[in-house]
Amino acid sequence: MDSPDGRRAQREQRRGPVTRRHGQMQQGTTDQHLLDTRGTADWVHEDPFRVMRIQSEFVEGFGALAELPPAISVFGSARTARDSSEYEAGVAIGRGLVEAGFAVITGGGPGAMEAANKGATEAGGVSVGLGIELPFEQGLNPYVNLGVDFRYFFVRKTMFVKYASGFVVLPGGLGTLDELFEALTLVQTKKVTRFPIVLFGTEYWQGLVDWLRGTLIAQGKAGAHDLQLFHITDDVDEAIGLVTKEAGT
Repeated sequence: MDSPDGRRAQREQRRGPVTRRHGQMQQGTTDQHLLDTRGTADWVHEDPFRVMRIQSEFVEGFGALAELPPAISVFGSARTARDSSEYEAGVAIGRGLVEAGFAVITGGGPGAMEAANKGATEAGGVSVGLGIELPFEQGLNPYVNLGVDFRYFFVRKTMFVKYASGFVVLPGGLGTLDELFEALTLVQTKKVTRFPIVLFGTEYWQGLVDWLRGTLIAQGKAGAHDLQLFHITDDVDEAIGLVTKEAGT
């Protein structure tokens, strides 16, 4: 069959915004696939359905956190022992942030995260835990009074930045480094503004700072001014003062 302009009509199938032609055409209609109970459940593991899950995680996170007061995200190792000085510092930082008028956001796990949540809760503040689905279950620590669990790291990471006015980073592992460098990148590229980042624990972080200066900057991979994107301290009061002053309360 020819079209009015003389060209042979091309068979095609349109489903919403998607156009399929030739070998890409599918049998049946969208309604038929929806109502056909004889189909398999494989679709729940496919990318289009994952998009819906991702969307729902954003909606749930935004809904739960939209009415938070000004907040600071506190990061640190899940392996920090409760009888360590780092844990005590985390408790003091959580308490101090609440006393300064901030909610405290952590990853909701044990260790340094638990410490900051504990300090926030004991001070009568909002203590948020943003959990993540992992192969080994750890759950939210008992000091979280507002918790949200996520399947996807990138959704969770968005919440850490969107609802925080700054970061305090205690000694931690790869996850802590991931959050730290993402925040540094967002500030460096001006994706976020007025976002103070404080590293707590000079002995722990100094080697990283020396590498940034002696290798990264020395080889021209970053500028010397990038060292001004963060502060480093061993003093709890100074950490709280730096992160809250720059956050603009």
